[in-house]
Amino acid sequence: MAATLGLVVGFIVYGFDLLQRLELETVDARFSIRGTEAPPDDLILVLIDDVTFDELDEQWPFPRSMHGEVIDAINRDGATAVAYDVQFTEPTVPKEDNFLIGAVGRMGGMTLATEEVDKNGGSNVFGGDAVLERFDARAGNTQFSVDPGGVHRRFPYATRGLESFAVVAQEQRTGEEVSRADFDDDRQAWIDYRGPAGTFPALHYSDVLNGDFEPGTFAGKTVIVGASAATLQDVHSTSVAGDELMAGSEIQANAIATLADGNPLRDAPGALDVALIGLLGIAVPGMSLRVRPLLALLGGALLAAGFLVFAQIGFEQGTIVAVVPALLALSISAAGAMIAHYSLDAVDRIRLRDTFGRFVPGPVIEEALEAVGDDLRLNGVRREATVLFSDLRGFTSLAESLTPEQVIDVLNHYLTEMSEAIMGHGGTLVAYMGDGIMAIFGAPLEQPDHAARALEAAREMIGPRLTAFNEWLTETGISTEPVRMGVGLNSGDVMSGNVGSPNRLEYTAVGDTTNTASRLEGMTKGTPHSLFVAGSTRELAERTAPSGLTLIGEMDVRGRAGKLDVWGLEESEGR
Repeated sequence: MAATLGLVVGFIVYGFDLLQRLELETVDARFSIRGTEAPPDDLILVLIDDVTFDELDEQWPFPRSMHGEVIDAINRDGATAVAYDVQFTEPTVPKEDNFLIGAVGRMGGMTLATEEVDKNGGSNVFGGDAVLERFDARAGNTQFSVDPGGVHRRFPYATRGLESFAVVAQEQRTGEEVSRADFDDDRQAWIDYRGPAGTFPALHYSDVLNGDFEPGTFAGKTVIVGASAATLQDVHSTSVAGDELMAGSEIQANAIATLADGNPLRDAPGALDVALIGLLGIAVPGMSLRVRPLLALLGGALLAAGFLVFAQIGFEQGTIVAVVPALLALSISAAGAMIAHYSLDAVDRIRLRDTFGRFVPGPVIEEALEAVGDDLRLNGVRREATVLFSDLRGFTSLAESLTPEQVIDVLNHYLTEMSEAIMGHGGTLVAYMGDGIMAIFGAPLEQPDHAARALEAAREMIGPRLTAFNEWLTETGISTEPVRMGVGLNSGDVMSGNVGSPNRLEYTAVGDTTNTASRLEGMTKGTPHSLFVAGSTRELAERTAPSGLTLIGEMDVRGRAGKLDVWGLEESEGR
């Protein structure tokens, strides 16, 4: 059932193209992974950009004689062909128009741009196609096929009966007809982008107009002239531009280069896409019949990764495989298989959750359920963490003057204050030992900033939390003398896991790191300091933010060889 559901969804999405935008974004990702490729040597751009406007100090549209001078400059330098991505459909000053037309005639074989097409597929550039034919020039439609989100990924063979600008430019520069067979059934072709904006070599329009370029720059090349200034509104989103927009003329250059390569990017055959959807749709349910569900899920993840590698290799070889439907079929069937398994196992999972919930601190219940063995023990792990020990000073003497009910009330109030400080900073409460507390930061859940978290928790405990506790003692009349506490922090590797018998389990952390933290807490007795911090904790904490700690000195710690750098808070802060 899980496999069937995945297959049905995958085939429906594929057949009706329901997630078209997401699928197209995977094509963009494949371009990004492939990276930038070298553009053809025989294509170069001349851009009407912001530099041009600054240097010429002209308003748009420019006088047509100016365009004629640019064409003549390109022609004199030996260009093979010119594709001019500026529309000249309306007459202006006759002298200006005639100069431009003369430059077009002197160049010969030019491609001119238009978006205005009559019902017969004719253009009105320079008054009509008959005029263009006299100068061996042709008009091409500059309109692109725009995908959802306004992204330019494909270009048409023709629009409204007029061949596209790129098709005409390719035919003009090679003298050979572009085959319609190079386009898909809908007469579209993927643009094989060579890279992001700026990949093709380009000159400023103003430099060409002023003759400020190296002789031979255009020799033997096809030159595409067009706008890139944002104010001229011919910049667009593409598969490779990301947040950066690409000039329409550079998109045309990519399209021309694509045609020169024979339109290398093609959609995969439908049979291949269907086969891949089918394979991925049945994979995890099929594997779960043979191996444990988690291993089947891992196999599915590896299959998905392999499929993505296959899709990328296929893309770089020119075949665009449909990615989203296949991955969707895999995901849904895998999820269905997991739901089926864990639904059948639900009663046992609930029983285990109840068992661990009685003995294991809340934050580790989920980890216990994942790692539990037949004997209900949580497997041990080695992990870098920070261990905290705290103890309430003078509680034994205070308890002697209180009733048993008051003692328990005081303990509960104190432990509540301190536990909230610890858990508020992401720590795990490991144990209460009378008025003492053991907590750990960074285990069982990894926390890169475990030392900083532990230090901030300790500050809160000996600061506002202890102050609030002392105020409560005074308000209730239990004691007018404020109590103090000691805290020890140490960072390093710990071995943590679930210990005990099936009838009584506790989560704990053992090792030298734990022992040292406990002894640091004990060493605060008889000193003016409420907090002793090992140098390892201070060093890790300062990777996040300044610790504000003061070096107390090197101290001997029982059970350790050599002295240990011990740090603490300023005396006023630790009171």
